[in-house]
Amino acid sequence: MLPLLLASSSPYRRELLARLRLPFVCASPDIDESAHPNEPATELVQRLAREKAGALASQYPGHLIIGSDQVAVLDGKILGKPHTFERAREQLMAASGASVSFLTGLALLNSSTGRCQVAYVPFTVHMRNLEQATIERYLQAEQPYDCAGSFKAEGLGVSLFRSTEGTDATSLIGLPLIRLVDMLLEEGVAIP
Repeated sequence: MLPLLLASSSPYRRELLARLRLPFVCASPDIDESAHPNEPATELVQRLAREKAGALASQYPGHLIIGSDQVAVLDGKILGKPHTFERAREQLMAASGASVSFLTGLALLNSSTGRCQVAYVPFTVHMRNLEQATIERYLQAEQPYDCAGSFKAEGLGVSLFRSTEGTDATSLIGLPLIRLVDMLLEEGVAIP
């Protein structure tokens, strides 16, 4: 098996990949994550996942490189990471009673052959009707300012959900393991 490289500095993605019990290393790619003009969210996440994997190919020859990117979409608009309490409160107030779509792009690049598998996995969160006091208590408790959508689904953020819809709950956290296993099997990786 070629060695695995996770092209990410995300602790969430690292924790998810560790579930597969395969040895891997991490490195952070340096790419511009800006959307192109009029670029649909589905294309954006796939392009960024591919670019993240490709950015490390010359430094890691002979590796299977995993790139991933995620955006949250509400009412057709991409929600960025909030970075502040105020922006997170605004995002959650806007999402109250609504549905937020999470699109996670995934790429697996074989840096030996140049073969790159790319996909995106959608997942939808239907939010409860949230009062401002509930939102503020949540934000103070979990401080999810580095998370698209302003919540941590793997933590207390689940208390904000009415329901979820999708085929792979790990995609909501940022690395769709079911689809990744498909890609790794295509490259001859034995799991488990």
